[in-house]
Amino acid sequence: MYKISHIIIYFALIAGLISCSGNAANKKAEIPAIPVTVTNVNLTKAIFYNSYPANIVALKEVELRGQVSGYITGIYFTEGKEVYIGEKLYEIDRRKYQATYEEAQSNVKIAEDNLEKVQRDANRYTDLSKQDAVAKQLYENAMTDLKTAKQQVDAANSERIKAKTDYDYSLICAPFDGTIGFSKVKLGALVTPGSTLLNTVSSDDIMGVDFEISENELGRFQQLENDVVSDTDTTFRIILPNNSTYPWPGKISVIDRAVDPQTGSIRVRITVPNHENILKPGMSCKVLVLNVNAGQQIIIPSIAVMEQLGEYFVFRVENKNVKQVKVSLGPRVNSNFIVLKGLTSGETIVVDGIQKLHDGSEVKIVQPQKPTNK
Repeated sequence: MYKISHIIIYFALIAGLISCSGNAANKKAEIPAIPVTVTNVNLTKAIFYNSYPANIVALKEVELRGQVSGYITGIYFTEGKEVYIGEKLYEIDRRKYQATYEEAQSNVKIAEDNLEKVQRDANRYTDLSKQDAVAKQLYENAMTDLKTAKQQVDAANSERIKAKTDYDYSLICAPFDGTIGFSKVKLGALVTPGSTLLNTVSSDDIMGVDFEISENELGRFQQLENDVVSDTDTTFRIILPNNSTYPWPGKISVIDRAVDPQTGSIRVRITVPNHENILKPGMSCKVLVLNVNAGQQIIIPSIAVMEQLGEYFVFRVENKNVKQVKVSLGPRVNSNFIVLKGLTSGETIVVDGIQKLHDGSEVKIVQPQKPTNK
């Protein structure tokens, strides 16, 4: 009798467990479908911009260095301001160079006067030689003296040119119109020829914008190089460091001669006006290049995309459930993404409500809520 009662209790417990399990399964089955809004995936003509990191460069930039030695005796510009071609910038003590130049000029005059005298003697001996009225040796000596006098004139002129060059180098002028930077020397500083950096001058208008493209894009950029650019052209847009858009259009001026074999990239330079002096050499920026060759592409709202560990997913609706699908994204177009791989036209994806979903979730499609005015 004792054993029978234990058996009865055992089967009662099992029956109770089965009953609880059934209740749990029923509760799971009763989980309501998750309300979501969806959108249909369709092919759309994609017009978008490719973004490239870039740097502003001056088309002309020169480091000013002294070509003669001496002390700085004059600085004639305002740092950071515009200078104009031929404008006097620095003066290196000119007194000794002026004296050397004037001495060289005098030596040229002396050599020319001597040549004139020797030339008269040579002419006279030439006439006498024709009449056999002078010794041959005297005639030959006169010709030798003439040759020597001419060489002395040439040598004196060479020294004069050298002295004039040094004299000119002692006054440093702007090589072109542009902006000059901070002076690297002060009054009284000693200049060593070829090594002492005085300053840097760079051109202001037009400016260059350099960036790198993949070798795969070279053909497209070669086509853009031949395009005519108007004042309203939007092929190239420059985004400044403060995220503002530069107002002037750009045009390709140079595509580098060779692809870098290490990176597979090639440098491109566009040029832009800089009338308001907004752009400065060395400034970083972004170049947006209009890509009109993408053709028909799948474009989806960015809010439909979920990122996990650097990979991107969307939820595709299949009957009443969703499937998590990995996608490969292309450039962003406003608030949308171009999908390069993972979706096909005609499919339906979840737009709103993805935070509550997982692979296999049951969903209920609802209409998006209209914003209410408060």
